[in-house]
Amino acid sequence: MTGTIQNREIFLEKIANRLGREPRLSGVKRPIYKYQPQLEVMKDASQDELVVVLKEICSRIHTDFYATSLQNLPSTLKSVLHSFGGGATMITKDERFAQYGINKLLQHDLVYEGNPLYEWNPEKGDENIALAEKANIGITFSEMTLAESATVVLFANPQMGRSVSLLPKTYIAIIPKSTIVPRMTQAAQYIREIVKLGQTVPSSINFISGPSNSADIEMNLVVGVHGPVKAAYIVVEDK
Repeated sequence: MTGTIQNREIFLEKIANRLGREPRLSGVKRPIYKYQPQLEVMKDASQDELVVVLKEICSRIHTDFYATSLQNLPSTLKSVLHSFGGGATMITKDERFAQYGINKLLQHDLVYEGNPLYEWNPEKGDENIALAEKANIGITFSEMTLAESATVVLFANPQMGRSVSLLPKTYIAIIPKSTIVPRMTQAAQYIREIVKLGQTVPSSINFISGPSNSADIEMNLVVGVHGPVKAAYIVVEDK
């Protein structure tokens, strides 16, 4: 569904009046700035160097960090699940769980151990949210991860509800190494390209930097106030 802009001309006219000039509705070009420092940060960093940065930032934001091969991903994930206490686990409806060889672990091994597995199903509507609230662990794949801030980027769609990363007590992000980028700049560029190509922008784009953190006016930090109390990132060699 394409959105409709309402009262745009009236809004722009009010701004122009406050600025003391006539409104311009055409012929406006994006300025090209001589200095663009946002493009220089870690622009020549290799994927290995970005992983080092990501690991360091994870240590600052109370997020467990793991790096593994595609072959060892099931055993690494199993270890993290156990460290989070097991229990009910919820995943998105994502074909990468099969492609990365962890379906057997989730759909057979953990269930055999008595841990329920819930998969987001767009046909179930609000029932998905109730299941996410019951789950101890939520697992998603990261579409893009920002090394500078250890931020996981998730694109919501009918198969990948945002509640999977928000409502369970703990959260695990599986990060394909090839998708790690320096910072927010690259995420913004990617989203801008989607718009330029006329593609549908996700209804919700979530930027998650570890477990929820909140601090009062005296800067007393509390972790897990309005989201997962623990988080883990698993970087996977995917190339």
